[in-house]
Amino acid sequence: MTMPTQAVLRALLAAPERERYGLELCELAGLPSGTLYPILARLEQAGWVESRWEEPETHVTEGRPRRRYYRITTDGAEQAREAIAKAYRSRRQRVPGWVVGLS
Repeated sequence: MTMPTQAVLRALLAAPERERYGLELCELAGLPSGTLYPILARLEQAGWVESRWEEPETHVTEGRPRRRYYRITTDGAEQAREAIAKAYRSRRQRVPGWVVGLS
């Protein structure tokens, strides 16, 4: 799992019940939109994330472009936590000079 994917998942896991729109996730994950949106598409295809377009009345009233909101699914949250933990363990094992058991 790539570091950018982990950053997106961490941003979604920070408040799993909350919907977030794309540019908000860009800021939280520290990624440009060209990196974020393909990751979200893959996560949605895998069933880890679900999305919806906001109602047109909202963005028209506020005078801004329409937003697409993303939320991590219950199964996605569970799988994401496991995948992030596995990636962390794998990274720790590859760091030269790392002493197991010390943080």
